[in-house]
Amino acid sequence: MRVLVAEDDHALRSVLERGLREHGYAVDTVADGTVALSYLSSYRYEVVVLDWRMPGHTGIEVLGKMRRQGNRTPVLMLTARDTTEDRVAGLNQGADDYLVKPFSFVELLARLQALQRRPALSLDPVLTCGDLAFDPSTRQLTRGSRSVALTSIETGLVELLMRRSPAVVARRTIAEQVWDDAADAVGSNTIDVHIGRLRTKLEGAAARIETVRGIGYRMIVA
Repeated sequence: MRVLVAEDDHALRSVLERGLREHGYAVDTVADGTVALSYLSSYRYEVVVLDWRMPGHTGIEVLGKMRRQGNRTPVLMLTARDTTEDRVAGLNQGADDYLVKPFSFVELLARLQALQRRPALSLDPVLTCGDLAFDPSTRQLTRGSRSVALTSIETGLVELLMRRSPAVVARRTIAEQVWDDAADAVGSNTIDVHIGRLRTKLEGAAARIETVRGIGYRMIVA
């Protein structure tokens, strides 16, 4: 799934970007709040990570504008401000969680996964379709009792298709949610190649990926 990381510290931003991508996320990173607002108006994110202090607009200002516009995307605030008053201010503005610097990447990842499991994103922590089950917290796909080995791109495809099943997911949406550079995916056969490989791995399952010509793909019970 796609995550927005707004953090003005280059070193920390790079660490978060690399770590999240290694765990199967598509990641957009920005260094100031003004650009963050621009991205939020253009893309749909599953989770947003906001640094409190950023140039342009602060994280708390970005958060406030998101909520006033009706954007309910879960937000994890990052900050060095560790007083009770600051934490209360962030939560009252609409933050879903709060992480004080310095922190471990493992803790941040666990908090993001917990936000993904909230009812606003999924009615059930485990996504199912036929005999397939995908656990967002572990990012593991199982078929019956057997684990299915997937690449990070395939993991993103499975999660997106299962979250939207049985609805059709447009190619543009797939590109934006799974690939870091949506233009590369839309303007080539990249999506088709990865869908083909995923179909091979799911062959014989009680769910299948169906092509809807001219639109995109959907996962349905076979």
